[in-house]
Amino acid sequence: MFAHLNLSEDSDTFAHERHLHRLGYRRVAGTDEAGRGPLAGPVVAACVVLPEDINPAPFRDSKILSAKKREQLAAHLRQSGAAIGVGLVEAAEIDRINILKASLLAMRLALDDLRGHYPRPDFLLIDGIFTIDDAIPQCCLKKGETKSASIAAASIIAKTVRDGIMLELDRRYPRYNFAQHKGYPTKAHYEKLRQWGACPEHRRSFRGVKGES
Repeated sequence: MFAHLNLSEDSDTFAHERHLHRLGYRRVAGTDEAGRGPLAGPVVAACVVLPEDINPAPFRDSKILSAKKREQLAAHLRQSGAAIGVGLVEAAEIDRINILKASLLAMRLALDDLRGHYPRPDFLLIDGIFTIDDAIPQCCLKKGETKSASIAAASIIAKTVRDGIMLELDRRYPRYNFAQHKGYPTKAHYEKLRQWGACPEHRRSFRGVKGES
């Protein structure tokens, strides 16, 4: 397990992967989550191994991309032969174990999902400062989605999957307008909570949801 990778910061978002390839790690995965901040819905993580011949430049932090661009890149990843795994933790489990543990669990589940469908990765790059509960060699990168194309690709998959889930929840619970705010703590969302109380998909341990029935 690596505490960090001693690489200079530059615009090459595949530098960490190439460095690990030179060290003998051929299948380097990146993992990231989407949905730590919302008041409702699951936290979703993805784990992605990019093909070595793919152009990494388009893969950037999902938060700075439009929804249309994220969807295009997610489709490109699936068509390019990238190995992709997805994991999620529902709102009730988030309440039980807390959002940090739930985010790390979602990442581990995404890694497990990838292993179940593709050749096993031999190194994991993680967005953030916490490793996951797994024996795979791994390294944390602060703001990893800006430094690693593999992590950025994972952030794009996680965000598009979660947005799709929130659209489905919007159909199940139309009064909350989940399609608009995706569960995040917007003024409009707080107004709906005050008007209607919490639904089963709300995180009842979160400030702003506590006390709503």
